[in-house]
Amino acid sequence: MNLAEVDSQIKKLIAAEEKRQTEVLEMIPSENYTSQAVMEALGTVFTNKYSEGYPKKRYYQGNAIVDEVEILAQERAKKLFAVPRVNVQPYSGSPANTAVYFALLEPLKDKIMGLSLAFGGHLTHGSPVSISGKYFKAIPYELSKDGTLDYGAIEKLAQKEKPKIIVCGFTAYPRIIDFKKFGQIADQVGAYLLADISHIAGLVATGVHPSPIPYAHIVMTTTHKTLRGPRGAMIMVTDRGLKKDPELAEKIDKAVFPGLQGGPHDNQTAAIAVALKEASIPAFKKYAAQIVRNSKALASALSGFGFNLSGGGSDNHLILIDLRNKNVNGAVGAIALEVAGIVVNKNSVPFDTNPPFYPSGIRLGTPAITTRGMKEAEMKKIAAWINQVIDEVKTEKLPDVKEKRAEFIKNFKTRIAKNKNLLKIAQEVKTFCAKFPIP
Repeated sequence: MNLAEVDSQIKKLIAAEEKRQTEVLEMIPSENYTSQAVMEALGTVFTNKYSEGYPKKRYYQGNAIVDEVEILAQERAKKLFAVPRVNVQPYSGSPANTAVYFALLEPLKDKIMGLSLAFGGHLTHGSPVSISGKYFKAIPYELSKDGTLDYGAIEKLAQKEKPKIIVCGFTAYPRIIDFKKFGQIADQVGAYLLADISHIAGLVATGVHPSPIPYAHIVMTTTHKTLRGPRGAMIMVTDRGLKKDPELAEKIDKAVFPGLQGGPHDNQTAAIAVALKEASIPAFKKYAAQIVRNSKALASALSGFGFNLSGGGSDNHLILIDLRNKNVNGAVGAIALEVAGIVVNKNSVPFDTNPPFYPSGIRLGTPAITTRGMKEAEMKKIAAWINQVIDEVKTEKLPDVKEKRAEFIKNFKTRIAKNKNLLKIAQEVKTFCAKFPIP
């Protein structure tokens, strides 16, 4: 029996989501559209298999073909990123980072030094609400006043705290990362350098963004975002990492399995292998370069409308907008933009005085709209729509009283959903999107 016969409700919801994705501008920088080939690989009979262990060393029978799939994914990742060892089994980025910590750190004793969540780091880079901050000593570093990395301050902090792991690579940083400088800082204090390139993996793989491979000991990435694969993760060990610790790859493998998870998701591994093959072809390099061109063009157009961009612009796939000069809260802006068919996410900005659920900024990016074939000319049109939306809600003031904010947002959602000007933009966006079909 097919899905429609078994569960018509889920069938309808899938169709509704497909329609939604088709008709809006998906601009959350961690989202993208996979190819049909990736989706086909994800929905296969590999879903049925169980394969605890690693290729040629399984705890279950019937894994000869699974072994071929996983080895293929490993070899493609090794070639694409120029690394000697890779683990393709982590379910996603958060457990992948946790596996690195589990492999190398003593709980409640050793230190992780990562960018503060409030400044664009990830939860798993030492946030106190994450296992990374609860089970290990977190030493956060921050950005400078202009929203860029202050390598001198980071170096001084590392020399003072002597962390065992320094994490670089971020979730809301729009500028180029100097991995060489991070490598030098790690060497000074004897730390492992973990480069989390989840957001920029597709850019790194194609040379559009400088690679951390020559400078980091460990490189972790998710497999979606700019890499345009399924949700999953990979942990790569570099030559530099093996030179520092010849057993590093084995330690990480043991931390993934049996340390943190059981059998891998073999259908996910197959889809990762497909995405890695796609990322190795010339067309993908052109795609990655266009992501950056689009991001720069969009940043320039937004600046022309008076938007305050964190870091002053964009060198990668994302833009972080500080809406304080527009007198609009990030939550209000994100909700209004969604009504207008433009999907972004509310986000804290450097030195934000507002709480994370009602931050001062929004985060947006170009990977998904670039997949649809949009280029620089389209970025100017999108910037104009964003400006119209934010201008439409500039009188919507979030209450200063904490207890009244949730009620305000609830009422705002109801009111703004009927806003004729925003609904008009949404119809324009829908017509516009029809010219750029998703895969």
